[in-house]
Amino acid sequence: MDEHNRPIHTYQVCNVMEANQNNWLRTNWISRDAAQKIFVEMKFTLRDCNSIPWVLGTCKETFNLYYMESDESHGVKFKPSQYSKIDTIAADESFTQMDLGDRILKLNTEVREVGPINRKGFYLAFQDIGACIALVSVRVYYKKCPFTVRNLAMFPDTVPRVDSSSLVEVRGSCMKYAEERDTPKLYCGADGDWLVPLGRCVCSIGYEEVDGSCHACRPSFYKPFAGNVKCSKCPPHSFTYIDATSVCQCEKGYFRAESDPPTMACTKPPSAPRNANFNINETALYLEWSPPSDMGGRKDLTYSVICKKCGSDPSQCEVCDGGLRFLPRNTGLTNSFVTVLDFLAHVNYTFEIEAMNGVSELSFSPKQFAALTVATDQEAPSFVGMLRKDWASQSSIALSWKEPDYPNEVILDYEIKYYEKVVSRIAPGFWRWLRKEEHGELSYSSTKSKAPSVIITGLKPATKYIFHIRIRTAAGYRGYSPKFEFETGDETSDLAAEQGQILVIATAAVGGFTLLVILTLFFLITGRCQWYIKAKMNSEEKRQSHLQNGHLQFPGIKTYIDPDTYEDPSLAVHEFAKEIDPSRIRIERVIGAGEFGEVCSGRLRTPAKREIAVAIKTLKGGYMERQRKDFLREASIMGQFDHPNIIRLEGVVTKSRPVMIVVEYMENGSLDCFLRKHDGHFTVIQLVGMLRGIASGMKYLSDMGYVHRDLAARNILVNSNLVCKVSDFGLSRVLEDDPEAAYTTTGGKIPIRWTAPEAIAYRKFSSASDAWSYGIVMWEVMSYGERPYWEMCNQDVILSIEEGYRLPAPMGCPVSLHQLMLHCWHKERNHRPRFLDIVSFLDKLIRTPGSLHTLVEDILGIPESPGDVPEYPVFVSVTDWLDSIKMGQYTTNFLAMGFTSLDLVSRMSIDDIRGIGIALIGHQRRIASSIQTLRLQMMHIQEKGFHV
Repeated sequence: MDEHNRPIHTYQVCNVMEANQNNWLRTNWISRDAAQKIFVEMKFTLRDCNSIPWVLGTCKETFNLYYMESDESHGVKFKPSQYSKIDTIAADESFTQMDLGDRILKLNTEVREVGPINRKGFYLAFQDIGACIALVSVRVYYKKCPFTVRNLAMFPDTVPRVDSSSLVEVRGSCMKYAEERDTPKLYCGADGDWLVPLGRCVCSIGYEEVDGSCHACRPSFYKPFAGNVKCSKCPPHSFTYIDATSVCQCEKGYFRAESDPPTMACTKPPSAPRNANFNINETALYLEWSPPSDMGGRKDLTYSVICKKCGSDPSQCEVCDGGLRFLPRNTGLTNSFVTVLDFLAHVNYTFEIEAMNGVSELSFSPKQFAALTVATDQEAPSFVGMLRKDWASQSSIALSWKEPDYPNEVILDYEIKYYEKVVSRIAPGFWRWLRKEEHGELSYSSTKSKAPSVIITGLKPATKYIFHIRIRTAAGYRGYSPKFEFETGDETSDLAAEQGQILVIATAAVGGFTLLVILTLFFLITGRCQWYIKAKMNSEEKRQSHLQNGHLQFPGIKTYIDPDTYEDPSLAVHEFAKEIDPSRIRIERVIGAGEFGEVCSGRLRTPAKREIAVAIKTLKGGYMERQRKDFLREASIMGQFDHPNIIRLEGVVTKSRPVMIVVEYMENGSLDCFLRKHDGHFTVIQLVGMLRGIASGMKYLSDMGYVHRDLAARNILVNSNLVCKVSDFGLSRVLEDDPEAAYTTTGGKIPIRWTAPEAIAYRKFSSASDAWSYGIVMWEVMSYGERPYWEMCNQDVILSIEEGYRLPAPMGCPVSLHQLMLHCWHKERNHRPRFLDIVSFLDKLIRTPGSLHTLVEDILGIPESPGDVPEYPVFVSVTDWLDSIKMGQYTTNFLAMGFTSLDLVSRMSIDDIRGIGIALIGHQRRIASSIQTLRLQMMHIQEKGFHV
């Protein structure tokens, strides 16, 4: 019976009263299908040997699981020697005689994996060697990434690789009515989860995405190009009655030009121009008109003018011959006027003015135009005669004139045009009047009058103006009159008349200003008092709040908030990190693997529609809630930082899968790999600039009361401009307000080579321990990414540091930088420099690059260091010295070339090192660095009066 008292079928064996048991149960042949790794789930019950009376000493509480691969069934033949053991299976729960009486059996479940399986199938076998056991069920299965649809691409069932650390790349196929935009890919993980979607398919022309598949556009809707956008309603004056339409048809009388996009409304030709008239003199005919009342829905409007000569019968007209000239031309006009030259006298001309747009040629409707008939034998009306100035003020001139004596037509009105006459200096002491008109710079003003007089206002005082007039009749404008010059009055001409007004205005202005000053002083005093009272209250409230919390914060300093202090840590993520819509993220490729999932590069579309490069950390499927909180904890930390040398958080994706952290993309990757790749490519000042950026970022963190705990070159990222930024806040912790306090961990791994002695010994971290780590980073930078302490094991590193050993200066390292390293590695953490001091010191080096010219290998004495210079170990022989730096394999090389004493070794150059047969560059550097230290140590001993 099972736990619900229901009968079940089992395989049982309980021959515990007999010795030398060897019982086997074998399955039938099982086809492996596509599996490479199989899983065997066994459910069984097992009786406690102690609960069986009179049991022999051979009673067991385990059984064995075996398997054998085979390409075909072996029938009933069974040879135990052919089977391979998978594991010995033990029970977590066993039952006793009392349990058996109560019919309560405790069911055990165990899972074992087998692989890789290479043949077509396999057998499973179970061996009992003296247990009381009942096998309830055996389930044999394998894992696969199931068929799925992502981004309109279908991905088939995929079996993961046996190696759990590698992913299977699967290319998807687009769904029906979809096409590739970027090659769709998914990666199948070892647990049967799909990871890292790349690329996508988009719905084809005439189809839109609905609920994860492509559907045809409905009638009256269209979609002109492939993409994941919705179908659009047909533009104005167009329609469609069928599904899956890429372009809508135009209504009758409306058209779409060849260059018009499908999204543009259908348009029609314009109506005829309006208000056509002319102006003629002895040599030129001026035609002008107004734009059409209906533009047809377009803006590409042009005009054409067709000239015809007509006799007495208007129906008998012929096109004008080539003797007529149009300025600028008679077709393709964009302005509503044209000049006609070389016309004949005593001829009736008819001008047809047609407006056209981009679809006029597509219309079969009769053309619409404005017709204008001009007879060149009519006499032009006389010009306006003498123009006189009736009076003038500072800003006005009154003009009048005599009407023409014999006008041919009724005068409708007069147009008066005028402009300022300007003076230009040609040479010193010589002036002449020069019209802007002569240089094409004339800016006219005009006014109209129905009577033969006008008053022009808005002029400048004591300024000369040019005036001329023309008349307008039903036939159009006639020629301009001769130019007349008049001057406005000066500033003193109207002084007497205006003195009374000026006095009144001045008195009112003084009174108003006095009132304004009084009111301003009143409001300032009142507002100042209110502001002071409010500020005093706020200050007192803040002071009391800080005192109640047990510490005093300084205004203007941003303080880090530990996400672990939140009752619900997920609230910290939403407070400090911006949620990003996953549709704005485009993953392009996998660039690495992190603790929680893959790291990818891609693009992020900002709210301003601009795309920026980003790095995306993903949380792999099947995570536990604790893993999700740990994953997002780093985002809630980064979201509080805003500094050019701290990696910038763009946002997070928490409301959909996969969960992602999006940060700025650093093109050159981690600093250690970047330096190793570009060994020797940078100047010392460039390296100092990198170090200065790292120190600036760490100063920012320290000012916020924050300790990093894992500062190393591998956790510094470099962008395309060589800007270094601090990253990887997985081990970071907050400091208390007390500057002497340090964070004490309860567990976790410590990066020994980068960690201060007190943090290794007591697991206490502070900004001072970060300063020690910064000194190691300096050494990594100056050695172009060499491993600190080389191949020394962690225990040797700890012992060497405790005995006073410090890393020697790398080749080409300035003395000033090695001094700073030694300060950072001071045993007493209170004597180490603060990051504020480090930034200040590096700024001085950058401002005075000459201080970087002195290298450690060039000095003749021990550098003066503000701190204690550590005493290095003393070696008796060349062999001891080489063994201490893990270079003992070169002992024969040194001795064979005559370098038999430490005194001789200390005088070796880099060429000597190469000359004795040391070819590996890393080994050359290590030996050269140690020789420098050896040389300094021996000189130090000699200065103390000892002989080497």
